[in-house]
Amino acid sequence: MPDTDPPRPSTANSSSDSYDNSSSTAGRVAQNSVFEHFARAGFVVSGIVHLIIGYIAIRLALGGGGSTADQSGALAELAGKPGGAIALWVGTVAFTIMGLWRLAEAALGSSSTPDADSTTAEVIDRVKAFALAVVYFAFAFSTFGFARGSGKSSGGQSAGITTRLMQSGVGTAALVAGALIIVAIGGYHVYKGVSQNFLEDLEGTTGRLVQWLGTVGYIAKGLAIAAVGVLLILAVSQSEPNKATGLDGAFKTLGAQPYGVALLAVAGLGIITYGLYSFAMALYTKM
Repeated sequence: MPDTDPPRPSTANSSSDSYDNSSSTAGRVAQNSVFEHFARAGFVVSGIVHLIIGYIAIRLALGGGGSTADQSGALAELAGKPGGAIALWVGTVAFTIMGLWRLAEAALGSSSTPDADSTTAEVIDRVKAFALAVVYFAFAFSTFGFARGSGKSSGGQSAGITTRLMQSGVGTAALVAGALIIVAIGGYHVYKGVSQNFLEDLEGTTGRLVQWLGTVGYIAKGLAIAAVGVLLILAVSQSEPNKATGLDGAFKTLGAQPYGVALLAVAGLGIITYGLYSFAMALYTKM
């Protein structure tokens, strides 16, 4: 007797179709011309911020004072330049849109990598997209503060938060966990630079210069991020929350070491290199 039951839909195909629909939705969001232009402008603003941070680090190496060598110091310097306020407002919008772009990828999947090999790979990509969304929204909030004239030192805020959290065991454990995550993020940046898998995020013919900028830039930024995490661990272990001053503290600690002037100058040049690579990302990043 022939089988009269209707054929069951393939689970694999249904899952694939669902993912394709989600990724195409993400693609429509990301590839909206206005949305895309502002998102790419975010990479430009990020590049400018990294150039200023690197410049401040080199200035510290040469004995100059002034701004802190971190994002807040860079934004403060930018705010004081002609046209700086306009750039900060553009940056606020651009970082917000970059956050929304990554949030769309976290919810709907990436339109630039629709052929994920497995569910695990898709989940990892979405978690990374969500983490980047949080970072970009934080950048937007910080830039907004300086655009309206109420920006604060991120180093001081970091030390204050560390002080409050160290007053309890749970808070201390959270700080250690957070520090280890920061070190891991720094390590991932170094790996991304050494392996050059950042090229997978780009489209078109980029050339050897972009590859070199990305390699050096990711390694330099990764080492700087890891140093921030290490300083946080030291601050907790030594009960000295004032050591948890973020990137500026990491640079100043580096400068206090033997051959610190040279090391700090090299670190500053590395951050500048990442800033230059950010301009390449504005042109070549898959959207």
